[in-house]
Amino acid sequence: MSESQFNNLLAEAISSLKSPSFTSKLMALIDSILTYDCAVILGLRKGKHPIYLYDSIENNRELLFDRYLTFAFQDDPFYKMLTIDEQQGVFSLKDVVQWGMDYQTYCNQFYLQTGWKDELSILIKVEATRWVIIYLGCTKSGNSFTSLNVETLKSYFVIIQSLCRQHWKQTEFLLAEPVFSPKSYSVKRREFIENALHTFGNDLLSTREKQIACLIVQGLDTKEIAKQLDITEGTVKNHRKRIYAQLKVASLGELFQVFLNHIITH
Repeated sequence: MSESQFNNLLAEAISSLKSPSFTSKLMALIDSILTYDCAVILGLRKGKHPIYLYDSIENNRELLFDRYLTFAFQDDPFYKMLTIDEQQGVFSLKDVVQWGMDYQTYCNQFYLQTGWKDELSILIKVEATRWVIIYLGCTKSGNSFTSLNVETLKSYFVIIQSLCRQHWKQTEFLLAEPVFSPKSYSVKRREFIENALHTFGNDLLSTREKQIACLIVQGLDTKEIAKQLDITEGTVKNHRKRIYAQLKVASLGELFQVFLNHIITH
C-alpha cells in the first residue's frame, strides 16, 4: 500500500464522518494497514450491553447475536481488561495474559464455536463512559497476528482513535450498517438498514411496538428508549412484554435471532 493510496482511504474515512458508511470506510483504512479475516465493532457504555455497530463475519455469525451480545461478552478477556483498567490502545492475547486475565476458557468455548484462532482489539475511549472496541480476528488455518502486526497497528492508533472520536462523540451508538457486511458486500447501506428496521415485525406489532423493537435490537435499554421516545419506563416495559409475546420469544437473545433471520430473508 503506497502512501498516496493510504491517504486516499484516510480522506474517504474523514469524508464519511457522521454518515452510515463510516464504519465501512474505517475498516477499509484498517485493512490497508494489516491483514485480518473478519472484524466486529461494538459500542460500550458502563453497566450496559454492548451495541452492535458493524461486522464482517461470514461463518457462525449468529453466535455474535444470540450469545456474545447477550451474555458471552462478560467473559471476553479484552472486555474484562477494559472494565478494570480503562486503558486505550491496541492489544493482543499476549497482553491479556500479562494483565492476568484467564482467556483460555473463553478460547476453548467461544473461539472454538466461532472458529476464531487469533484476535487483536483496538480500545478507544470516545467519552467519559463510552468506548468503541474494534475486534480483528483470524479464522483461516495458519493465520495469526505477529508482533510486527501489533506494532504496525499501534503506530496508526492515534489516527483510528481520532476518527472514532470524531464520529461517535456526542452521537448515540446506533446500528448504522447492514447486519451482514463482509468486505465484498456492496449495498446502499442507509436504505438497506432503514428498510429492514422499518419492516421488522410487520403484521404482528403496532407502530409503537415496532419502534421500540427496533431500538431494542440496536442495543438500547428500557431507560434509554423511554428517554428517546419521551414515554415512561413502565410503558416501555409493557410494550416489551407484548413484543416478546407477539414474536414468540422469551429473551433478548431470541429477539436478536428473530431480527437476524429477518435481515437474511429481507
